Amino acid sequence: MNRFSFEEITTHLITSGFVYPGSEIYGGLANSWDYGPLGTLLKNHLKNLWTRHFVRGIEYNVQIDPAIIMNPRVWEATGHVANFHDPLVDCKYCHSRYRADDLIKDQKPELDVDNMQLEELNAEIQKGEIVCPKCGKAEFTPIRQFQMMFKTFMGVTEDKSSVVYLRPETAQGIFVNFKNVLRTTRRKLPVGICDIGKSFRNEITPGNFTFRTREFEQMEIEFFFKPGEDQKWFEFYKDNCKSFVERLGLRDENVRFRDHEPAELAFYSQATTDIEYDFPTMGWGELMGIACRGDYDLKRHMESSKADLTYLDPETNTRYIPHVVEPSFGLDRLMLALLCDAYDVETLADNDSRIVMHLAYELAPYTVAIMPLSNKLSDKAKEVFNLLKVDFDCIFDTTGSIGKRYRREDAIGTPFCITYDFDSETDHMVTIRERDSMKQERIPITEIKEYIRKALDSHLVK
Repeated sequence: MNRFSFEEITTHLITSGFVYPGSEIYGGLANSWDYGPLGTLLKNHLKNLWTRHFVRGIEYNVQIDPAIIMNPRVWEATGHVANFHDPLVDCKYCHSRYRADDLIKDQKPELDVDNMQLEELNAEIQKGEIVCPKCGKAEFTPIRQFQMMFKTFMGVTEDKSSVVYLRPETAQGIFVNFKNVLRTTRRKLPVGICDIGKSFRNEITPGNFTFRTREFEQMEIEFFFKPGEDQKWFEFYKDNCKSFVERLGLRDENVRFRDHEPAELAFYSQATTDIEYDFPTMGWGELMGIACRGDYDLKRHMESSKADLTYLDPETNTRYIPHVVEPSFGLDRLMLALLCDAYDVETLADNDSRIVMHLAYELAPYTVAIMPLSNKLSDKAKEVFNLLKVDFDCIFDTTGSIGKRYRREDAIGTPFCITYDFDSETDHMVTIRERDSMKQERIPITEIKEYIRKALDSHLVK
């Protein structure tokens, strides 16, 4: 399959209703995107698949939904208030704003920017060798630290005592509820606590469509276990995340696992592996990370809150702070990878062509499109629609020729199109067409549900 430009793909996603520019009628808002009807359906299907795979599919796991706004002491304990900053510089000529480390990475890739201190980054910027990508000048302001958490106020007064933050990650809502989950579920270790939710980061340089945005959604697991079992559970989740990504139908050549080098690891991490996708134009970008976090987070919250977050092992009657493995997916990035991977333009007979989204059946926004051959047949075709709509996401399409309707459904990834024609009136059968092969079959109306269920089941990667 050919690869297409990022611009071509994103244009299709916008014009077809997967994604809209945020606040568009008011001129938009920088790097703000709204999911349209198609994108919302795809996102919900992806969440459901993640839940089935990691919550229902792993006996140790449960799911919670923590609040977005938390006590600000949470973020003081984790170091976010003191350390969650980006190094910001402004061009003195055109006043464009950049992350200093990104500028240096782009223009001096031979430097190990990730391990440079702030003073070293500033010295490199001030040498006069790094130029502004917009105007070409090489004079920047000194680096200043830019707080990446969104700050707001709770209550009627806007002073220091009422400052709160929009969470920059969902994980801490899990850690602070660790004891609550164990108490109310009566579970023993190991136990995984899962969460899907919005996070917010005031990025200096968001971009590349929905790849990096200031408002984004995460699907995270904090898996708690006895110290000393870190490697065992790290490998367990690497295997589970690999099988999950395989279920999505992404092409093997566009996906890779990348183990972090020792210099990349956080000081508390024994090991981290990223799953990356080779995006058109952009290249390799992270979809998720699997990290051994040790007892760092629970220990920090114990020290700050004075709450006892130790675990009493019923087998040994000893207390300890559990260790953690964290598999964390970026939902928006995963969706973007799926859409880039699925997009195709196929050349057909007579120099015709079609746009087709080769999405996995269970992820496609609509599973079935019902199409009356003529508007005179709409009432009877609607009966077929009503028969299927409870079990499947369906769309009823009456506009244009059957050929145009097929093309329209192909372009949004609908796996099956059902045509109700004049013969259906007497033989009580319909024509069902499959998206990828364009193969058509005539089947009884009473067998449609079973036909689709079998097709969905055979399309899954187990």
